[in-house]
Amino acid sequence: MIHVKVRVVPRASKPGIAGVRDGALLVRLQSPPVDGAANAELIELIAKAFGAAKRDVSMESGERSKLKRVAIELDRRRFEVVLESLGIDPHDIDTSS
Repeated sequence: MIHVKVRVVPRASKPGIAGVRDGALLVRLQSPPVDGAANAELIELIAKAFGAAKRDVSMESGERSKLKRVAIELDRRRFEVVLESLGIDPHDIDTSS
């Protein structure tokens, strides 16, 4: 299980993982932060990016905040390989519990 800080940018023109900001994974979402739409898109985007099922991704905190903590049921090595493929140094991401 990987626990990662995520900073979201809602209403972005191009969704996806955009890098790192202050130790958090920066994720751009097209959905507005209304009625849980952005949170649902975040879970779907994280699952797709890391090759996990949506049921393996959960929001631990920050449902109503731009800074969230997400849990991903994933092997640490797979997590690091995906980040490296996106041009992100895994050591720049805060994965502490």
